[in-house]
Amino acid sequence: MSSATAPLDVLIVGAGFGGLGAAIALKKRGQHNFRIIEKEADLGGTWLVNRYPGCGCDVASHLYSYSFAPNPEWSRSFSGSEEIWRYLKRCAKQHELDAHLQFGTAVESLAFDQDNDVWRVDLDDGQSLVVRSVILATGALSRPAVPNIDGLDTFQGHQFHSQSWDHGFPLEGKRVAVIGTGASAIQFVPHVAQRAAHLSLFQRTPPWILPKPDRKISRFEHGLFRRLPWLQKLQRGLIYGTNEMRAIAFVYRPGVLRFFEWLARRHIRRGIADPALRATVTPDYRIGCKRVLISNDYYPALMRANVDVIAQGVRSLDATGVIASDGSHTPCDVVVLGTGFNVTAPFDEGFVRGRDGLDLASHWEAGPQAYLGTVVAGFPNLYMLAGPNTALGHNSMIYMLESQIEYVMGALEHQRVSGAPRVEVRSDVQQRFNDKVQGALAGSVWNTGGCTSWYKHATGRNVALWPDFTWRFRARTRQFDPQDYQL
Repeated sequence: MSSATAPLDVLIVGAGFGGLGAAIALKKRGQHNFRIIEKEADLGGTWLVNRYPGCGCDVASHLYSYSFAPNPEWSRSFSGSEEIWRYLKRCAKQHELDAHLQFGTAVESLAFDQDNDVWRVDLDDGQSLVVRSVILATGALSRPAVPNIDGLDTFQGHQFHSQSWDHGFPLEGKRVAVIGTGASAIQFVPHVAQRAAHLSLFQRTPPWILPKPDRKISRFEHGLFRRLPWLQKLQRGLIYGTNEMRAIAFVYRPGVLRFFEWLARRHIRRGIADPALRATVTPDYRIGCKRVLISNDYYPALMRANVDVIAQGVRSLDATGVIASDGSHTPCDVVVLGTGFNVTAPFDEGFVRGRDGLDLASHWEAGPQAYLGTVVAGFPNLYMLAGPNTALGHNSMIYMLESQIEYVMGALEHQRVSGAPRVEVRSDVQQRFNDKVQGALAGSVWNTGGCTSWYKHATGRNVALWPDFTWRFRARTRQFDPQDYQL
């Protein structure tokens, strides 16, 4: 795999749901001259690296899976990370992807060679690849967000981010400080609370949380799904349709969210008996503005005698603990960062350089944007999965990924048939698309709900979410239109 070998047709960066799905789609079309580069030691993406206690998916199992690979054996309505990872392993084995996978190797840079219409790719093991097309499937939740807190590097105890959970470090008998109350934290906090001598939870902004409709799936149901696959397909469709209706409330009729806010307040009352703690964990913004979370054990965990919720926010750390914004000091032995991921700056400067040396990170200084979240003007023959404005607040990301993959396959097929050396979206097409996306977002709860969220770039632009029904995204990506491109 040196630069002297014949060019690869396609390089896929990342072996999570997106990368593996793209590889399977290539093989189904008879394309075998591709490689998947994965920096981790195994496949799985976010479901490999996120293994903190209680880690799981907040989309129902029957929907959070490939449409072409139903799994009748899901153990629960909402699967844990280990089970999702095993599912991905089975899919890769079934479609014989092993020969295409290269683990433990990171891409250091990608640069477009416009004289030869190829991408030159440098890997951290010293290899250089020549590639005709690149699919970036690095995922939206792949770069941990480490907060810029004064003194974080001076703390002399143990610390780690939830994505890099240190399972070898015993929490029993320890004073644990958890910073952050997002999707990861509400899953691991109940487990840490059971083990730690004391847990101090530093909350900047409380999340809205709804009950989690989770249950064990019976053997009888497993048998039904195996013998009658259409039943599982029907179940998937019902879940999809129910989730899809949420877009009405998020985008078109925000007033509907008052009902869900009432459900969330009732969930707080049922889980927390202390009126003062209830007030502390009740948000002051409209539900849906931030990601709506689901949990049955988070609020009861906060009621434990060994748990304190500190709502002043974090000012700094010193050698022995955490200093809140009111100056109070909380001594601790362990600091766990439940601070989520860096979605608005997915790539470092110099990582991707397109036509005329255009740097993608610099190009996105005012916030990431793309056409259909998949292609960017100035970066020919480059495709990204889970790109800007493709994340969801209401449905399954796998549906969006499969839509994008189908679109990318159409672009690659058109390039093969037409013989066009470059496929690059027109800048005016990209701009019109993003103007419409931002216009749709303007009246949504994500922009009007009175909160600050990871959906938004520092400029205030919502660069993460798709502001519409997912079936409309699929309709837009169903067929590649060469008129939108410079070929």
